Amino acid sequence: MSERLRSFSRRDALKATGTAATFGLAGCLGGGGGTDELTVAYMPIYPDMQYFVMQEEGYFDEMNVGIDGQEFSSGPDIVKAYASGDIDVGLFGIVPAMIVIDRGIAAKVVAANIQEPMGIMAHQEFASMWDPENPADAFAQWQSEKGRPFEFGTFPEGSVPDILLRYWLSDEHGIDPSSNENVKITGLGGANAVFQGLANGEVDGTSIMEPVPTKIQNADIPYEFIATSGEFMPGQPAAVTLMTDEVRNSDAGTEFVRQHQRATEFVQANRETAAEHASTVIGESSLSPETAKQAMDSPLSNFVTDPHVIEDGTEVFAEYAAELGKTDAQLSIDQIFDYSLYDSLE
Repeated sequence: MSERLRSFSRRDALKATGTAATFGLAGCLGGGGGTDELTVAYMPIYPDMQYFVMQEEGYFDEMNVGIDGQEFSSGPDIVKAYASGDIDVGLFGIVPAMIVIDRGIAAKVVAANIQEPMGIMAHQEFASMWDPENPADAFAQWQSEKGRPFEFGTFPEGSVPDILLRYWLSDEHGIDPSSNENVKITGLGGANAVFQGLANGEVDGTSIMEPVPTKIQNADIPYEFIATSGEFMPGQPAAVTLMTDEVRNSDAGTEFVRQHQRATEFVQANRETAAEHASTVIGESSLSPETAKQAMDSPLSNFVTDPHVIEDGTEVFAEYAAELGKTDAQLSIDQIFDYSLYDSLE
């Protein structure tokens, strides 16, 4: 279906016959590993760069299967779609991907999209107080001068930005945000909500990925980096590619990962064009081409496909996901990853 005209696929048949629950998976895979269409979930976020490149460069058209791209506004929405059997491949956060696996849905992470993409930002007043050797003193000084705790505003509890922030505070600096009276973490929502929270002075800092830091800089809002995840968690995971077992065990699965790797190589060689593709798919009103290009120069824009590089960081996130009750148990690396598709490309 490279002409992008959707045929009468297995999904249509399931809807017509009401047997979606019986089959449970979106694709149409034969015994020889063939399929007519893959439904691919993605989010309009910068870390899903490979999807934007694959779509705009026509890589999907070169596959032997059709691609039905579905945009979702949040990771939890993609989790629900997986649970309903509506998704074959998803490009979204590592934590909601773990939730899918923890719920017993047959799927594994086959590729990373990005590594070390998070930055800890703070108001410039706090940045002038900040001493990484004595972090607790900076938060105490802020409390003393402002009469209130330093408030981080980020994505909801258990999200990638939230867990990264909690790890940085507790594991790196010995500050427990649940008990330290000088620090507070508030879940604001998605990237736009975080940007507005910073712009309106509603919070004092954040844990966030591009393009929010670039937008903050361009708007001359007084926040700056006091740490980046690459400095304290090498290989920090964020957006990944999760694939159902049925697709993983098909030729279509390997071909998708191959095109993903091709897209990563394109980003590395053609960063401005890739940024333009992100702007096109996300929408210029949300991400202008100029901002997208600037964000490519950020230390947070580290696009990868190799899932091995995020293994160590994923262990940390799996532990926190379990502690926060996002998963019933701490998932092992073997439960989360399937390296075979990526390794077969080499």
